[in-house]
Amino acid sequence: MNAASLSKISMCVILNITFSAKCSSQVAGKNLRLSDTLITPVESRTTRLLDKVQSQYNPDSSGNAYQDSLINKPSSFDKKRVLLVAGTHIVLWAATYTALNKAWYKGYPKSKFHFFNDMNEWNGMDKAGHVWTAYQLSKASAQCWAFAGMNKKKSVIYGSVSGLAFQSIIEIQDGFSSQWGFSWGDMTANTLGAVAFAVQELTWKQQNIQIKFSYYPSRYPDDLVERRNQLFGKGFAERILKDYNSQTYWLSINLKTVTGWSALPGWLNIAAGYSSKGMLGAVNNRWTTDGINYDRTDIKRIKIWLLSFDADLTKIKTKSGLLKTVLGLFNSIKVPFPALEYNSNGKLNIHAMHF
Repeated sequence: MNAASLSKISMCVILNITFSAKCSSQVAGKNLRLSDTLITPVESRTTRLLDKVQSQYNPDSSGNAYQDSLINKPSSFDKKRVLLVAGTHIVLWAATYTALNKAWYKGYPKSKFHFFNDMNEWNGMDKAGHVWTAYQLSKASAQCWAFAGMNKKKSVIYGSVSGLAFQSIIEIQDGFSSQWGFSWGDMTANTLGAVAFAVQELTWKQQNIQIKFSYYPSRYPDDLVERRNQLFGKGFAERILKDYNSQTYWLSINLKTVTGWSALPGWLNIAAGYSSKGMLGAVNNRWTTDGINYDRTDIKRIKIWLLSFDADLTKIKTKSGLLKTVLGLFNSIKVPFPALEYNSNGKLNIHAMHF
């Protein structure tokens, strides 16, 4: 498992903590009635709780929260919420550091802190993964700080620094491992993701350009299945995080806010994507397994650029707190649409649907 994959797993935890922190803080603030928590059906009280938390977290004049800015009108400052959010961040950082040491780095010898240049690996797909993860972590963390009562500027800064700090844990551990090393390329990508969130939120007051992810499993011939399993894992859950041949990273731009055309639907985005195929090793398609040397340089490593449409799910108006939360979480993933492809082989392809 590589650093980008590990940070994606952690990012998923942070996204869930975003909502958990809201609900836990609401309970801690004693803002719920007994009827909201004890004597209504589970589904009904969950929906009502989400509605209440979401409307308090980020309301607008029409009652449709979370439509324009991720951090529009934060709740009033609440010391208990600040402590909860700060404590959650610290616990996650410490738990991640400890878990990685035991589950991953423990199996490899330690060394003095050193650097490692991996800029030529995986056709840059791992760097795109770092950008996406840092962006999503910063966004989720900023939402937590806003709910705790921080003003917009502080929420954005705290969120971006938190997202970058979380990523840095992995890079520092790499620096003390003889197997890898501290990568300035990874740190640059991490910083770019955090800054991309912060700059947009502080200048445009919203995310006009969102960084998204999509996955569609690549087909491997029978003689390469073992190599796929060795590199990217045997199960779907592992491969969605690690299989660079199956991932695509996108810059998704909202057409209405950028062009100012009022006739366009508010949710419609145009997306530029990048992916790669044919990679059976970090740098080239040669490897050694059980003393046997393999050379599959006959398989070309292809870079792919894509143009497609997308949907900004947070622009879909709804009064349901549950639906808003779900849409917010899934907005990190690109919605499938037809796509135009140009690749490093000089070929132009049209996809009826691209995931």
